[in-house]
Amino acid sequence: MQLNDNTQYIKSVRLKKGLIPSFSSFPFNLPVIENFQDIVFHPNVTYIVGENGMGKSTLLEGIAIALGFNPEGGTLNFRFSNYDSHSNLDEFLLVAKSVYKPTDSFFFRAETFYNLATNIEELDSQPSYGSKIIDSFGGKSLHKQSHGESFFSAFIEKFRGNGLYILDEPEAALSPLRQMSLLARINELVQEGSQFIISTHSPIVMAYPEGKIIELTEHGMYDTTLEKTGHYQVMKQFFQDKERLLHHLFQE
Repeated sequence: MQLNDNTQYIKSVRLKKGLIPSFSSFPFNLPVIENFQDIVFHPNVTYIVGENGMGKSTLLEGIAIALGFNPEGGTLNFRFSNYDSHSNLDEFLLVAKSVYKPTDSFFFRAETFYNLATNIEELDSQPSYGSKIIDSFGGKSLHKQSHGESFFSAFIEKFRGNGLYILDEPEAALSPLRQMSLLARINELVQEGSQFIISTHSPIVMAYPEGKIIELTEHGMYDTTLEKTGHYQVMKQFFQDKERLLHHLFQE
C-alpha cells in the first residue's frame, strides 16, 4: 500500500506539561496524561486504543477542540451544546499542523451523535435559502434510522475525501459486518487523500493495513501491532478456548 504524505494534515500533538497546575485532578489524573509521550500521527490512519478509563476519548476530544471542532462533534461549522461536559485538556495540547489543508473534516463522537442529529433537525426546520444540512447525510432523518444506520450514513454520505476525520468509538452501534464495511470506507477515503485519527475497542476497525496503533496502559503509551493489542488477545483467547474461559468467568 502506497502511503501519501500529502494527507498528513495533522503531524503531531504535544502536552504542555509545564502549564499543568496539578496531576491530581481531571483530566490530568488520567493515565494517558500522566504517561503522555509526544504523538506523531500516521499520514493515513492512527489508532488510539486501550481499556476503559485510560483517557482515549478525552484525548481525542482535546485534540478535536484544539483544532476548532465542536466538543459534541460534527464539522468545523457546528456550534451547539446540549451539556457542557468537556474538559479543558485542549488548552494544554500543542497540535502541529502540516502545510497541507483538508477540504473536508468531521469529528465523530458515538456518545453524542444523537445530539448532533437533533441539532441538524433543529437547523433544518428554520427558514433557509440553501439546501438542508440533512441532504449531505443522505437526505433521510438520522432519527428515523437505526443507530447503526445513522452512523453509517455519516461515514458514507457526509465524508467526501481529502478530509481530516477524528472518530471516537465509531464501532459503537455497528455490527461486525458493518465494521468491515467501515474499514472498506476508510480505505476508500484514504485513497482519496484523507487522514484518520480513531479511538476504538474493535480489532476489526483497527485492522487497517499499515495503520499506526498506539495502545494506552496504566504504565505508559506504546506503539504496537494489531496482534499484540489487549483487545485482539482477549478476543483470540475467547474464540480459541471459549469453554475454558467461560468456565473460569462463571466460577469467579
